[in-house]
Amino acid sequence: MLWAFQECFRLAISSIRAQGFRSLLTVLGITIGIASVICVIALMQGLTRAIVSQFESLGSNTLTVRAMTPRVDALRGKFAHLTPEDIDELRLRVGGIENITPLVLAGARVGEVRSGSKVSNGTVLGTTASFQDVYKLFPRQGRFLTAFDNQSHRRIVVLGEQIRKDLELPDNPVGEFVQVGSEWYKVVGLMETRGEEFGQSQDSFILMPYQTALAVIGLATTPDLWVTFSVIHAEDLDSVRQQVIGLLRRRHGLRGDAPDDFTIQSAESVARVLKSVSMGLTFVISGIVGISLIVGGIGIMNIMLVSVTERTREIGIAKALGAPRGFVLFQFLIEAVVLALMGGVVGVAFGFAAAYVLGATISSGVPSFPTPYVPWWSVAGALGFSTLVGVVFGLLPATKAANLAPIEALRYE
Repeated sequence: MLWAFQECFRLAISSIRAQGFRSLLTVLGITIGIASVICVIALMQGLTRAIVSQFESLGSNTLTVRAMTPRVDALRGKFAHLTPEDIDELRLRVGGIENITPLVLAGARVGEVRSGSKVSNGTVLGTTASFQDVYKLFPRQGRFLTAFDNQSHRRIVVLGEQIRKDLELPDNPVGEFVQVGSEWYKVVGLMETRGEEFGQSQDSFILMPYQTALAVIGLATTPDLWVTFSVIHAEDLDSVRQQVIGLLRRRHGLRGDAPDDFTIQSAESVARVLKSVSMGLTFVISGIVGISLIVGGIGIMNIMLVSVTERTREIGIAKALGAPRGFVLFQFLIEAVVLALMGGVVGVAFGFAAAYVLGATISSGVPSFPTPYVPWWSVAGALGFSTLVGVVFGLLPATKAANLAPIEALRYE
């Protein structure tokens, strides 16, 4: 049996080499299809890894609570909000948590940020000193907000790098003053750069003390609050989540089966959802692109049918000398599989190269574009699928060759 396989493989390679140019054109269809699939997967997986890593950097024991208005209430014009009192109650009533970090969006209230004639429209957030510990984001210049800054309602800000660039401030802007809305604030720090995501800068923000932001918004406006905190012991994550749900439902007067008017998310759950969505998109796009593999398979079948016709007398002689039907079938099937597998191997190499070239090209315009990543399963899947294409589209020509009658084959001109 081993001898038969070796002989079939040798004859297949000899036939491919004898028709080198035709074999090259046949392989090209598979190569293009596999290269396209690998390139798409590499770019999508690289982007996914970059996004997910940012959420995972928050830690698997981090929870974020946000207001969420049920659909029925939204249609009535009634919108849910977290209140400063909610956050105070979380701090007092829920055990096993630390780094409680409230955030309040003050941007809509303060409007533009100015420095001289320069204007920026970054996000203005009020927060506390624990922000840097929860979000793992630290100052590159100067210092961060302190508890005293918050207690004394100090008019100070920490800038994101994009805001500094928009306002054309010095590389070290500490000590400069910027106008946020109608008030002036002293710059005490500059945060480290995070770059861009989907073409949007992640450094276009201004941080001010939480109590200062609440004062800026004023009593007439309901603040848009959310809070992030760390669970001290990761194994208590579900218990803490249930405590928070119970506390907020009581405070918001939600009874029975009334839907929550808030949502609790963990960095891990968000990362998991992103992975799932990205994987689905990757498979869908790869499937669309991979349709070209069917075209390549049809090309293999067509060339193999031509090869069977050209080698009819050769097949007749082999059968007349005692070659069994299975030997002839296996010979042509191996030839089709080898052609498809050659296209798969070359396609993987070209797809890998194309992904990195395309990634580098995009990075020249979008510096933060992530490095492409080729997972092992994509390579194994590409080679496996190309082999399957060879078997499926090589079966008909191989069966035709195996079913030729020796006498008719020898008479063929």
